[in-house]
Amino acid sequence: MVQRIGGKKRKARHKLTKNVSLKGKIKISEYLKQLNNGDKVQVLLEPAVHKGFYHLKYYGKRGIVEGKDGECYKVLIKDFKKEKTLVVHPVHLKKV
Repeated sequence: MVQRIGGKKRKARHKLTKNVSLKGKIKISEYLKQLNNGDKVQVLLEPAVHKGFYHLKYYGKRGIVEGKDGECYKVLIKDFKKEKTLVVHPVHLKKV
């Protein structure tokens, strides 16, 4: 069998880049964002922060905050018919 070349971030350049006008330091308020259980959020990647990354196939998905795990939040998303829980840093979450 042929071995697959590449890793998790292969062919994801457009997801891992920022607009030129948005480059620079991240706001502290974004980094220390507080969310409550039941809040609806969208999972959008912040390329400048590598902590609390998730798999890129979940990019742009919407979910509900289930709870907290350290600094990160547990987000319940629907992947086709299955419900899955992602552990995501608040920098990568946007309230909907």
